[in-house]
Amino acid sequence: MAEDTRSAVFAAGADLFATRGWAGTGMRDVARAAGVSVETVYATAGNKSDLLLRVIDIGIVGDDEPVPLADRPEFLAMGQGNRAARLAAVGRQITASNQRIAALNRTLAQAAAGDANLADRLRASQRTQRAAYRDGLRLVLGRTPAADLVDGVWALGSHDVYLQLVELAGWTPRKYERWIVQRFEQLLAHLPEEKS
Repeated sequence: MAEDTRSAVFAAGADLFATRGWAGTGMRDVARAAGVSVETVYATAGNKSDLLLRVIDIGIVGDDEPVPLADRPEFLAMGQGNRAARLAAVGRQITASNQRIAALNRTLAQAAAGDANLADRLRASQRTQRAAYRDGLRLVLGRTPAADLVDGVWALGSHDVYLQLVELAGWTPRKYERWIVQRFEQLLAHLPEEKS
């Protein structure tokens, strides 16, 4: 029962923050959507800022299990097989992650504009995201990537680019995934093929 309540609160929070943004989401709204009391929302998730940060953490990996992203099979797949297989894994990973958290990251940016603590958390989140791109590229290449390459792929895979193409331009997530893989192929074309 407690696990079902937690799941309902986090799912409701993720949905509302993604669709209504920071200002449009209240804890009463989350409680109503989750089918629980407001007190239960606070007891489960803390305050509104805590809830947003928690649903982003869950969205990064796709569940509430205490397994870091770097230890998950879908992340480790970026280091397996030939380059085409590795880049296909990159495309899947970035697309799935953006489907879960792009709109939540936009909400965090909105909230951070008026909250110094959330602004600090946003900067920390951005550093963590860049590090994940570096670690993913290290798997793909089998060596430490150049900082400029990390920055380029981090920018391409950003939630801003995802939202612009999927929400504004009307791309399907599948089209976005193919596009990401093609861009990464172009960025890595000058580098020698890794040994599988």
